[in-house]
Amino acid sequence: MARHVRLTFCRTRRRRILLHPETVVVLNGSGAAVIELCDGRHTVAEIVTELGAHYQAVSEDEVRQFLTRLVARRWLELTDG
Repeated sequence: MARHVRLTFCRTRRRRILLHPETVVVLNGSGAAVIELCDGRHTVAEIVTELGAHYQAVSEDEVRQFLTRLVARRWLELTDG
């Protein structure tokens, strides 16, 4: 995650949220699961495999598109490798 973004649990909403200085993003279950796996150690393929163990249909393209949107908004930073 980018330094200015934090993943946390909102008790009121009973959901994981991204906190950004000007925005609160309420995540659905799979979105939160993807972000939780963005720890700098998992590749996209590994994230898809992990999600496949919990969800019936996981599209690598959808995961990549989601991550691309997070990077475009500067909420997620890419690492080499």
